[in-house]
Amino acid sequence: MHDLTISYGGEPVLEGASLAVGDGSFVSLVGPSGSGKSSLLRAVIGLQRPLSGTVETGLAPSQIGILFQDDALLPWKTARENVALGLTFNGMVRGKALAEADAWLARLDLAGLGDRFPRRLSGGQRKRVALAQVLAMRPKLMLMDEPFASLDAIVRARVVKDLVALVEREKISVLLVTHDLEEALSLSDDVYLLSQGPRARITEHYDVPLPRPRDPVLSRTHPAFAPLYERLWADLSREVDQRAEAA
Repeated sequence: MHDLTISYGGEPVLEGASLAVGDGSFVSLVGPSGSGKSSLLRAVIGLQRPLSGTVETGLAPSQIGILFQDDALLPWKTARENVALGLTFNGMVRGKALAEADAWLARLDLAGLGDRFPRRLSGGQRKRVALAQVLAMRPKLMLMDEPFASLDAIVRARVVKDLVALVEREKISVLLVTHDLEEALSLSDDVYLLSQGPRARITEHYDVPLPRPRDPVLSRTHPAFAPLYERLWADLSREVDQRAEAA
């Protein structure tokens, strides 16, 4: 995206944002509430028309996967049927789509649970089904908006570890919005910091020099992690403090 400005009611909430997500790279956006992070994701998929600037993906809509905080599972369909939905919408024969869905459920440690309805799945299991639903479409780019915020720490760590392994193996590009600074650094190759809105801007870019393949938990013990976290925390705190002083 280049020089992207997004407004609500004529007032820019995000101004002049430029960033790139490379092939197979993991990029995170962090910043205070109201800085336009989610609006930026919506602009990528065409749900939010920017006031100015451009977004270029070179991808068909079916090549972009979306994972929001709340899963979008249909309660009247089984886990298997939910995962197969996008495949059948794209013309895959139902039997083949269901078999593909079972394969993805197995990859996410949900083998044998394909016949369960969402109400009979735990929060972590539902999140894995939603993840399988996206990955089954074999996207080139995944957009994620606080997708793990509702999970407890242990379940969250397991789901995130599975996600990272699959993303690395499938060479999927990811753009993640999160308020969790540790999550951003432990997952990403690049992190962008937005200032407090309105008229939020991208103020910092952090290159994350952690090796891949990566364990999102163990990566936090890497010698480069703590100094980078301290820098990110200080920069974010400064942005919040400056806005408070201006108010």
